[in-house]
Order: sequence, then structure tokens, then C-alpha cells
Amino acid sequence: MPIRTITIDGARWDVMSSGRVTQYDRDEFALLFVSGDGAERRVRTVRYSPQGARSRDRSLAELSDADLARLFAHSQESATSPEAGYRR
Repeated sequence: MPIRTITIDGARWDVMSSGRVTQYDRDEFALLFVSGDGAERRVRTVRYSPQGARSRDRSLAELSDADLARLFAHSQESATSPEAGYRR
């Protein structure tokens, strides 16, 4: 699974596909944004509709850093997301 890294507001975030499959299979994917380690680890999730490739990995590769920053702005905390197991 490919991992992209972006910096948002001075924090480094690793971005990866969540691997969770919804009923929309190739029309909607989920991304995890992960920052920090251990007790300081923060996880955010977002779902998006791919505009090009219908493969999770290829779709992530096609997203620009600006696209990822825009998706991050719409992401939600892990405690409210099934992709992150509702963990804090």
C-alpha cells in the first residue's frame, strides 16, 4: 500500500488508503491521514470520489498535494469514523 507524505500547518501527515470497502466499491475511497507516534498519534479520515483511476492505489498517486490538503480540510477525527475503528 503506497503512502504519501504532506505537510499541513507545519505538521507532517502520512496519507494512505484505508483499505475499507464500501458498497460503492470503485466510486468512493477512504483515506487515512496519520501524524505522530504513540500517545501523540492523530488519525483523520476522509472519503472521496476518484476523478481518474478507479484503483485505490493509482487514485491516491494521481492526487496532487493541493488535492490532499483540500481533502484534509474536509476530514474527520478518527473517533467518528469506521475506517479508523472509532478509536481516539
